[in-house]
Amino acid sequence: MVFSAINFTLLIPLLSVLFDTADTQVVSDPGDFELTKDYAIEYFYYTFGNIIQQSGKQQALLFVCVIVIISVFVTNIFRYLATIIVTKIRLDVVKYLRMDIYNRVSSMHLGYFTNERKGDLMSRITNDVQEVEASILNSPKALFREPVTIIIYFIFLFSISAKLTIFTILVLPITGGALAEIVRRLKKRAVQSQESLGRIVNILDETLGGMRIVKAFNARGYVTDKIDQETDYYRRVNLSYSYKKELGSPVSEFLGVAIVCIIIYYGGSLVLAADGSLDGPQFIAYLAIFSQIISPGKAFAAGISGLQKGIASAERIFKVVDATPAIVNKPNAIDIKAFKQQIEFDHVRFAYGTEPVLKDISFTLQKGQTIALVGPSGGGKSTLADLIPRFYDPTDGAVKIDGTDIRDCDVESVRKLMGIVTQESILFNDTIFNNIAFGLDDPKEEDVIQAAKIANAHDFIMDMEEGYDTNIGDRGLKLSGGQRQRISIARAVMKNPPVLILDEATSALDSESEKLVQEALANLMKNRTSLVIAHRLSTIQHADQILVIQGGEIVERGTHDELVNQEGIYKKLSAMQNT
Repeated sequence: MVFSAINFTLLIPLLSVLFDTADTQVVSDPGDFELTKDYAIEYFYYTFGNIIQQSGKQQALLFVCVIVIISVFVTNIFRYLATIIVTKIRLDVVKYLRMDIYNRVSSMHLGYFTNERKGDLMSRITNDVQEVEASILNSPKALFREPVTIIIYFIFLFSISAKLTIFTILVLPITGGALAEIVRRLKKRAVQSQESLGRIVNILDETLGGMRIVKAFNARGYVTDKIDQETDYYRRVNLSYSYKKELGSPVSEFLGVAIVCIIIYYGGSLVLAADGSLDGPQFIAYLAIFSQIISPGKAFAAGISGLQKGIASAERIFKVVDATPAIVNKPNAIDIKAFKQQIEFDHVRFAYGTEPVLKDISFTLQKGQTIALVGPSGGGKSTLADLIPRFYDPTDGAVKIDGTDIRDCDVESVRKLMGIVTQESILFNDTIFNNIAFGLDDPKEEDVIQAAKIANAHDFIMDMEEGYDTNIGDRGLKLSGGQRQRISIARAVMKNPPVLILDEATSALDSESEKLVQEALANLMKNRTSLVIAHRLSTIQHADQILVIQGGEIVERGTHDELVNQEGIYKKLSAMQNT
């Protein structure tokens, strides 16, 4: 910026030579070196005057041209270095911003994901961060460099003519006021645009993931209309945003030209006044420097306009980053190394908001025992199981491991003790090997194969063309339901946990698959402590204790034989399944 301004200032001696107005007298020696602007100017004119005196005006012209070339060369070196540094900073910030969002989202409790749309969270991590990169992180050039550039140019303008520069400063706010009004109207549309984009991503995620149901119910027209309405709204919002944003450039250009004409008129009157305050070469150099202010001025205005969308995205991002996880470690949380005795539910209550789900639940699961939870859907069985790995914290009461409230324990140390197999087999678009060894560092092939054998999965894996290196597709859709479940069990075996939580692990399977999975579960449960949520009562007849959950309460408890001999809910459920 400094060198650019110097380049245009050098027009004054250059034009003086060309117009034959250069002083041929030797300028007095500026004296000892000082790091000041006045000394630099005096030293330049001292050298310039000596060259004219000793070698003629043509050599002086050559001297000025060489200085301009050197100055432009240095200018572009600094511009390149500045671009490289800013680019590195920008890309680093984008990376860390994305990771901050993901780390915060992944640390949130499960209840957070029931209130937030997955597609909207994906949009914040991808589109919103990209918008921040495109506007805010590219704005330092417009918001910091351009104002500094303008200030430096004005310093040089003051050195040429203070009177004309003061006049210029007085008329410039006209442009600023007009642009400020345009910018004020941009932010609302920017927020609407990013929210709409989040909804579009969410619709796409739901419909593409559920395409089997969409086609089965001939609902393609319905979902097409739904996304058409949202994309049309997105189009209209962005069209309105663009109208306002693009208005800034022609307005600033028109006002800029009008201001230049006013400055030419006023500056020309100073030259024509011939009072010595401003001569022709100085005025031409003044206009040349002022013309360079227009470009950074427009860039600054455009940067402010574009910044509005980035600010809207940043607000959406920081809404996630600033969210507080409901499940956090206490200071000096206890690191549980092993499970030794029991898991105890001590008068546990839980509610989603004001709606009670669990009411005064108390029982003890001793090491090596199996406790089964049965009962009507919606009774709170899965919620009860989710309290053990601390996916949620009780509203009242306590869940204790070996006598210690799990809220006083390190969350990760608690979950290291747990192996979980759910009704829905959650697998990843990766190889069978990597799905079984999920989350483990440097797994051994023989351990993975042994886990698959325990889960009754080894045979069907070896029948596949690539064996354990077979990619199972999105959510494991290349496998059958029973195969997916056995891979999930193999994953739990690989973790080798002392405590198992089985959430209706066989309820969605056919009879043949259920038999294989049930054998795998029996192998998995050997010598382990298990909490089993069962839909089919035949699978939990050998449990040490069965708890019947209804309306968030334990209404019956006992062994299978004890409960069948009672006239209660369990007997009715058993009779229904046996008919």
